[in-house]
Amino acid sequence: MAELDTAHVKNVVLLGHLGSGKTTLSESMLFEAGLINRRGTVKEKSTVSDYHELEQERGNSVFSKLLHTQWRGFKINIIDTPGYDDFVGEVVASLRVADTGIVLLNSCFGVEVGTEIIWEYTEQFKTPIIFAVNHLDNEKADFDKTVEQAKSRFGNKVLVVQYPLNQGVNFDSVIDVLKMTMYKYPATGGKPEKLPIPDSEREKADRLHKELIESIAENDEKLMEKYFETGNLDEDEMRDVLKRAMINHELFPLFCISAEKNMGAGRLMGFIDNVCPSANEMPPQKTVNGEVLTCDSNGPVCLFIYKTLSEAHLGDMSFFKVYSGTVKVGAELINETIGTTEKINQLFIIEGKKRIPVNELVAGDIGATIKLKHTHTNNTLHAKGKNVILEPIKFPMPNMRMAIESTKKGEEEKLSMALHQLHEEDPTIIVEVSQELKQTLIHFQGELHLTVIKWELEHIHKLNVAFSKPRIPYRETIQKPVQANYRHKKQSGGAGQFGEVYLLVEPYYEGMPDPKGISVRGREEHVLPWGGKLVFFNCIVGGVIDQRFLPSILKGIMEKMHEGPLTGSYARDVRVSVYDGKMHAVDSNDISFKIAGMMAFKQAFHDANPQVLEPIYDLEILCPDEITGAVMGDLQTRRGIIEGMDTQGHYQKINAKVPLADMHDYSSTLRSISQGRAKYKMTFSDYLPMPAEMQKKIIAEYKSTEKAEA
Repeated sequence: MAELDTAHVKNVVLLGHLGSGKTTLSESMLFEAGLINRRGTVKEKSTVSDYHELEQERGNSVFSKLLHTQWRGFKINIIDTPGYDDFVGEVVASLRVADTGIVLLNSCFGVEVGTEIIWEYTEQFKTPIIFAVNHLDNEKADFDKTVEQAKSRFGNKVLVVQYPLNQGVNFDSVIDVLKMTMYKYPATGGKPEKLPIPDSEREKADRLHKELIESIAENDEKLMEKYFETGNLDEDEMRDVLKRAMINHELFPLFCISAEKNMGAGRLMGFIDNVCPSANEMPPQKTVNGEVLTCDSNGPVCLFIYKTLSEAHLGDMSFFKVYSGTVKVGAELINETIGTTEKINQLFIIEGKKRIPVNELVAGDIGATIKLKHTHTNNTLHAKGKNVILEPIKFPMPNMRMAIESTKKGEEEKLSMALHQLHEEDPTIIVEVSQELKQTLIHFQGELHLTVIKWELEHIHKLNVAFSKPRIPYRETIQKPVQANYRHKKQSGGAGQFGEVYLLVEPYYEGMPDPKGISVRGREEHVLPWGGKLVFFNCIVGGVIDQRFLPSILKGIMEKMHEGPLTGSYARDVRVSVYDGKMHAVDSNDISFKIAGMMAFKQAFHDANPQVLEPIYDLEILCPDEITGAVMGDLQTRRGIIEGMDTQGHYQKINAKVPLADMHDYSSTLRSISQGRAKYKMTFSDYLPMPAEMQKKIIAEYKSTEKAEA
């Protein structure tokens, strides 16, 4: 591929719901540009993009793939992304480095919920957007309904550039109201014949042409004047204004394609190179310090790592975008995040699974390198003396979690390394070693995400693992004040152990008055790492307990709060006053008062009407109107409380509060109810008291577990 400057590099990302045709479109684009001489298909497992064994096994994209081609003097980098929102991390990372998004809409189903979710991220990144209505060759195609839904959801900024003739199984023609031409495609697709617009379509085409021109021209006074003078404008005349409107998220052009029949890909690519912005035409990147970095191939070298992929016998491959300068093989760059130097020993442009070596890449281009020792996703590499860190990608938080363990003893370290590698490749996978629950937890986006994780552990890392329902991080507290005392006495020859404490244990709340009838001599307030507080009062008078033993009493209480008396969960929101006790001149020591404090606290806790608190989450569900009743009915079986409903586009948004304990299988249930058309997200809300019957049940389960382990 000939060397190109920044202005002649275009970066596009293909976006859309599962089945919208992204991979098939990428194949047509490569074929139209002559990069491949035969179009592969998803069904035949022969596409350039879906080369991974898992994708061929499943029949859909799982990972984002970088492709490239050349079209009329421009290099077009194409990133094909998965359609399932379980793999949203791949989409977000791709949007971070793309300069245009092509959102595919399935003309059989209109704007699907996966597209709605992706749209939220395009608005965060302010990515210029093109819509491409696909599957117009399907007997169920409905272009007008799809456009109507797009305008309803995304506003009148959606501008029809093309509309189909003969949509359905006989689809072969498109009316282009920007170029005012009809494209008629041969049965095998490819290069169309350019024909005059038929008389029967002239009135409709003229109307849409006028709407299109006026919408574009109103963004520029001079262009509007020219339109009034001449009554017409062509694409080249409107190019700069249209490009600026796309960058500002003011206009979203809409095209027609049949990716499977290779109809429309060439026109789409022509629009990309003629109108869509290059990286140097986009707003400059911001650093974490609020400075800006201009995309200039003559500037200091600066790369941003947006994706890491591990390959057998090769190691980690780092995918990056050059945001400034020209990076060359042999360059030594600084990783500002960790303060180390990395040498770029090899540079590649990527064509699916093929790596093509190059000597340099200019600002705006996307490529890859291998064997960076200390560099990870979201890191910035820059020339010495520049000190730049670009704003990192904010990956969405996981929705689900499972406990994981190796089924073979001795492979715990191997599993730990494998999980670390999975997180390295997909930051939406979060691994947590929970001391509280005594489990290793893996957090992920959904059931399909978990399926991929399991496949990689078994096939790539050669591990046999077991997944199980994670324990619930309950909390324990009390509901009434109680006094308790405990004497610890132990004689074993020589110096023994002796300590006696009297405690007042109360439920704590902010602003509560000091205890009555007790003189407070000292106060400690501990904000607990797991939430809530422990307030500790020293109320000892007359020296009945030496001051040096009070920290030991506190330590004993804190140890019992780490493993609450009811379920072994953390205790919280308690106030403890030490108001009396006894000690022995010889036998009293720290361990004696630690045990006495712990046992007195445990006794008081049991007598203080203890309460188990369970984690409650805010749940937001986006679903089609016709299944709202089924979704709400399922929530009621999960003790969910509906807090409100709203309309978002042509979807219903349900807001509810749900206990974490009842949400373990929710992802698969919702997918079944909605046939994959509903999505949800959960965020922690609060801890609330659980029902009495459930509390009795989990306390009994904990006691039986304790006996079994004893």
